[in-house]
Amino acid sequence: MKLEEINNRTKDAVNHLVEELESGKSEVLTQYLSAMARFHNYSFGNVMLIARQKPHATNVAGIRTWNSLGRFVKRGEKGILILAPMVGLRRSRQNEIATDIETDNAADERKPERQLIGFRAVYVFDISQTEGKELPTLTEVQGDVSGYRERLFEFVQSRGVKVSYSERIAPAKGLSHGGKITLLSGMQPAEEFSTLVHEIGHEMLHRGDRRTLTTKQVRETEAEAVAFVVCQSVGLKNGTSSQDYIQLWHGDANLLRESLEAVQQTAALILGAIAPKPEPVQESESSPGAYSPLPTAELTAAESFQF
Repeated sequence: MKLEEINNRTKDAVNHLVEELESGKSEVLTQYLSAMARFHNYSFGNVMLIARQKPHATNVAGIRTWNSLGRFVKRGEKGILILAPMVGLRRSRQNEIATDIETDNAADERKPERQLIGFRAVYVFDISQTEGKELPTLTEVQGDVSGYRERLFEFVQSRGVKVSYSERIAPAKGLSHGGKITLLSGMQPAEEFSTLVHEIGHEMLHRGDRRTLTTKQVRETEAEAVAFVVCQSVGLKNGTSSQDYIQLWHGDANLLRESLEAVQQTAALILGAIAPKPEPVQESESSPGAYSPLPTAELTAAESFQF
């Protein structure tokens, strides 16, 4: 399958979202945001492809990965098409230039470098499409933000943003204002966590040129969407005011895509910072597109492409 055809499938996923929202089916946006939460290590394009083909997918991997876990794809199941990176060895231009001086580390300098050379279509399958051994039960957060809360505060501070508390901002739960976030005193940990994600979403999304290009309503919706994705990913239950997303963009699919992509990238950055450090997983390089589904998708950094 050609890259152009896969690009068209991604655009079709965005257009499908637009059409569903315009026809009053706002729940489809929640499905897409939920997919971002479940597959936050994937690129925006692959999240859209998964959500379009199998909206309720929860845990995907390639056939060989499932087989290694003692599970096998059921007969007749259709794979979920995504793009996987191809990494190869390339000699840099500098290494191709011959020199008359031989240094001690010349041999190392001549070694080919691993580089992204392109992408190819691969198929993955959701756990619901497989059968076999039961997977280990994962611990659900279910409203407990212990650990995540501390790492979130560390992440916020690492970005040079100061956090303070005040009762005077009520009824607002949080405010962000140019490198400073104020939280309402006395909130429950889960509510505090969600509010802080919302406010750091503002700091990351709306302190540059995008602030002048968006309305306040759009900015609030994007920050709420980031909070929704992050909270869903760590097991919190939170509502979202994003059902009317498409109306904020006046039916413009390109602007909607740009907005959702910004949400996905921001949420992925936050989740990458607050996630517990996983145990090392040995994965064969001969199975591109396949990854360990426990506890989250582990993909090479090269997969964070845009298309």
